[in-house]
Amino acid sequence: MDRDLISRLAHGDHPIAAPVCDESVHRLLRRSIHRPDARLLDLGCGTGEWLVRALSTYPGVRADGVDLSDGALARAGARAAELGVQDRLTLHRKDAAVFRSAHSFDLVLSVGAAHAFGGLLPTLAAVRTQLAPGGRVLVGEGIWEREPSQEAIKMLGDFADLRTTVDRVAAAGWTPVYGHVSTRQELDDYEWSWTGSLASWALDHPDDPDAEEALATAADHREEWLRGYRDVFGFVCLVLRRTGD
Repeated sequence: MDRDLISRLAHGDHPIAAPVCDESVHRLLRRSIHRPDARLLDLGCGTGEWLVRALSTYPGVRADGVDLSDGALARAGARAAELGVQDRLTLHRKDAAVFRSAHSFDLVLSVGAAHAFGGLLPTLAAVRTQLAPGGRVLVGEGIWEREPSQEAIKMLGDFADLRTTVDRVAAAGWTPVYGHVSTRQELDDYEWSWTGSLASWALDHPDDPDAEEALATAADHREEWLRGYRDVFGFVCLVLRRTGD
C-alpha cells in the first residue's frame, strides 16, 4: 500500500502530522510570527497545514512550502484554495535538505521532519542560512520522557530527553524563546486518530483492494504504540532564535 495514501487516510481527522492540538498550533504560530508581513518557509511541509493556518490568521504573511510528495503538495494547494490564501503560498517539490531560495525568511518551520536532514542539529544547521536577521525557527522533535527500550528506539529513532535536547540546541548557538511539550492528551489523541482514521476507512471500504492492508497497518501501529512506546515517547516544539541575533 502506498505510504502517501496511508498518511493521507491516517491524518484525515488530525491534519497536523504531529501530536499537537489546534490550540497549541495557533499559540506556537503566534509566538513565532513576529511581524505582520513575515515570510514563512516550511521544510517538509506535507499537506501544508501549518502554513495555511498561518496564512488564514495573518493576512500580511506569505509562505513557501517544500516537500517531495506530489500528493501532499496537491492537497496543500487545494486546502489553500479552499481557504482563499493560495495567492500567498508557493509550493516547491524539492528535497527539503537541499532547498535554497533567493529570499530569506522570518520564520522557518520544520515540525517532525528532522529525519529529512539526518537529525535535529543538522536540521538547525540547514535552516540557519535561510533565516533573515532576527528570524525564528519553529522545530518539532521527538523526545524520550523515560528510558526507552531498544525496541522503542528501533521503532522511532534515537532521541534524547527534554533537558538534553534543549542543552544540545543551546550549545549549537540557538536560544529557545518559547516551547511546548505535548500533553498526554495530545499524544494519545494523535495516535488514536492515526490508527482510528485508517481503520475506519478500511471498514467503510471493505471491497477496496487496499482495505485489508490498511486495517492490518492500523492494528500493527496501534500495537507498537500501546506496547512499545506510549509510556516513554514525548514531543517538543521549540521556538528558537540565533544566539546573539
